[in-house]
This record gives sequence, C-alpha cells and structure tokens, in this order.
Amino acid sequence: MEPETIEVERVKAYWLAEAVEALEVADHLMEKADYSYALFFGHLAIERVLKTLYVARHQEHAPSSHNLLRLAKAVGVDLDDVRTEALITITAFNIEARYPDFKRMFRRMCTAEYTTCHMTTIRGMFQWLRTQIP
Repeated sequence: MEPETIEVERVKAYWLAEAVEALEVADHLMEKADYSYALFFGHLAIERVLKTLYVARHQEHAPSSHNLLRLAKAVGVDLDDVRTEALITITAFNIEARYPDFKRMFRRMCTAEYTTCHMTTIRGMFQWLRTQIP
C-alpha cells in the first residue's frame, strides 16, 4: 500500500490557521477569566502548530496525538530541558481541562496568576515553534 499523497501547503495552512485561532480563543477566555479553558486552548494552539511543523517536515498527515512531547519528538525539534518540561506541563492542561475527574481540582488551581504564567510560556513556545515552519 502506497502512502497517501497530500497537498502539503494546504494542510500546513489548515493546521497553522487552527493554531492561531486556538491561541486567539485562549486570549478571549483569559479576558473572561475562564482560566482552565484558556489553558486548554493554549494546549490546542501548541498541538496544532506542532502538527503544522510535522506536515512541513514529513510531507504527510500529522499523527492524531495530543501528547505534545511525543509530537515534538516526531517533528524532530531540538528541545532543551526547559522546553521539554513546558511541553509536559502544557500536555496536562488537555487532560485536566477535559476529564471530569480532574476538571474540578484543575479549575481551583487555575488562578489568574497561575494561568497568566502558563499562558506566557505557551505564547513563547508558540512563537518559537512558529519560527521553525518553513
């Protein structure tokens, strides 16, 4: 079976537009003080920019994973310890904001200060990853 041929530029543009939109939604949620969902959408932004990079570098569809570290390794980005830890932390926002068992506890953790700190990390990671898109 031959690999599926994709329109790389179209798929890249799709993922990048989705990434930018997710970051904009996160900003809107911050304005409304809906902090746990802001972090969830921050996670989506990073996931989607990683998928943009994956498509650009591998010329095929990105894996359907929400694990940011796994995606970053599949992309082949050069991660230092700080970025590795950031991706692990941001990945947790996907799980904690989504699943009922974690959601209540996570919402209590998401103060304005906590969320602002992590959104700063997310924005920095987003910008860094975006500079690597060919």
